[in-house]
Amino acid sequence: MNGLSTVLIVVGLFLVGGIISFAKQQMPRSLITLLSVGAAMCLVAGILRLEVWN
Repeated sequence: MNGLSTVLIVVGLFLVGGIISFAKQQMPRSLITLLSVGAAMCLVAGILRLEVWN
């Protein structure tokens, strides 16, 4: 696992925590959707960059 994949996964998990927090605070759905897209992109990019797939 290299550094960039670790950073992307950590940022993705941080954004998932933000999604949960914003949903509990009943923030606008568009903001939660935007965070969801960002979290999904970070997690997918981090997982695909893992060196397990080589």
